[in-house]
Amino acid sequence: MSSSSFRSRSVGLCRATLRPRSGLSLAAALILGTLAGCGTPPRPTDSAPPPLEIPPSVQTPPPLASDAEVRTTPRGRWVKAEWRDLPGWDQDTLTLAWPALTKSCDKALTAANGGNTSGRGLAAAAVATGTVGLSPFAVASAWNATCREVRRLGSTPTEAQVRQLLQQRLQPWRIESAEGKTDGLLTGYFEPLLEASRTRTARHTVPIHAAPADLASRKPWYTRGEIDSLPAAQAALKGREIAWLADPMDLLLVQIQGSGRLAFTAPDGQRSITRLAFAGHNDQPYQSVGRWLVEQGAFTLEQASWPAIRQWSRQNPQRVKEMLAVNTRYVFFREEPLPDPSVGAVGAQGVPLTPGRSIAVDKDSIPYGTPVWLASTEPQPWSATPPAPRPLQRLVVAQDTGSAIIGAVRADYFWGWGDGAEDRAGRTKQPLRLWALWPK
Repeated sequence: MSSSSFRSRSVGLCRATLRPRSGLSLAAALILGTLAGCGTPPRPTDSAPPPLEIPPSVQTPPPLASDAEVRTTPRGRWVKAEWRDLPGWDQDTLTLAWPALTKSCDKALTAANGGNTSGRGLAAAAVATGTVGLSPFAVASAWNATCREVRRLGSTPTEAQVRQLLQQRLQPWRIESAEGKTDGLLTGYFEPLLEASRTRTARHTVPIHAAPADLASRKPWYTRGEIDSLPAAQAALKGREIAWLADPMDLLLVQIQGSGRLAFTAPDGQRSITRLAFAGHNDQPYQSVGRWLVEQGAFTLEQASWPAIRQWSRQNPQRVKEMLAVNTRYVFFREEPLPDPSVGAVGAQGVPLTPGRSIAVDKDSIPYGTPVWLASTEPQPWSATPPAPRPLQRLVVAQDTGSAIIGAVRADYFWGWGDGAEDRAGRTKQPLRLWALWPK
């Protein structure tokens, strides 16, 4: 938070993002292999995602025509498309993505002008023909004129104004792998909101730790199981407690996401919320507890999700410690103020993430700040007889990354925070197609 932190997206949570990038992006997304954000240190992955059945709305198009205009990236290629090729383009409320787009444009204009947001003195970037310029300066240069138009429209343009600007200034490009595959994988991440205590209580017994003083000099540091049992590890963390949680599964969740929010309730009933940002990990390998539970027969691969893991832990409290020890990686945090709870964690691009309109991407396929048309389906609870898929088709902006987000047609969808975000992110494992919207 693809907050740039370590989503194991980053949030990037970076991540996750909230992964060290950002911290978010990772992304609690692919429970079996990439239960990630937000942000930017690599999110762990221990297996390839299962094959996906692509719904009719996202079927692979016919073979590439010989005269098609193509641009290449390190991960694949962009193929010139038409606006009519974007499923659901006419149905989306584009103004809902405007805050995310304006944040990315402000960042691009500032970067291109060395901190001068007026846009004056921008040098032209030389971008190789037939390729997509991925360097920050090449991206900022490509977007300079368009982002000035975005800024000119202000913060509250009409739907018609946004649609007209995008269609006049931008060109859709279908994103494909180097082999021409257009179908990929969408996962989800979010920013956990956890009830916490400043002191250990009879209910709050699970500590959230700041990084130990010797973390940089001792690599790898103690495993999760050793932190829980060895006096030397516990002594090194004595006094490093940021806060205390009531549920060890909440600690695992925020460590997977890479960042989150802590809610404290004072004796007088007054509540305060602070941000928990990624500060490092023990350099031990990430292991998926979801995969372990499948191997234990707790549920099937198809049923695996974060909600399913939560349910198992409630039904088997005596085995939770055993399950947690499977994942030897342990994440450390730092506490940051949260003056405006309506603002998301900062993603890898360096801008706050917007729920439902920010995604984490492979930056070798899609540059940060790029508007992207996303065509996928809504996550649903597992069922032996699932209902027809509901389309998830909307304008989003690439603003985060995560180590598990690799590939041309790959994205991690930021669900935000609060009620429902955890459930939706934990179930998101959907078919995906993407179109980059790039200045003409």
